[in-house]
Amino acid sequence: MMIKKLIVLLMVTTFALAVAGISFSAQEVKGTVSKIEGNKLTLLDDTGKQITVQVKDQESLKEVKVGDRVSVKDGKVIKEST
Repeated sequence: MMIKKLIVLLMVTTFALAVAGISFSAQEVKGTVSKIEGNKLTLLDDTGKQITVQVKDQESLKEVKVGDRVSVKDGKVIKEST
């Protein structure tokens, strides 16, 4: 009986973490591009924190250069107008 409870607890915890991971990955990140390496962008946010994100849409990287202000959501880069 104890093993069944542990298995159920493990399944519930795994599901909760999976849902949390999906919602986190859908968050939008904004900042100024400080580095571009392949499909990864390093951004500095408004507080000066450095964030590295992986870009899924390679086409959206063609128009981006270091110093640009961008937002990244769902792996897509959107250049903000200045």
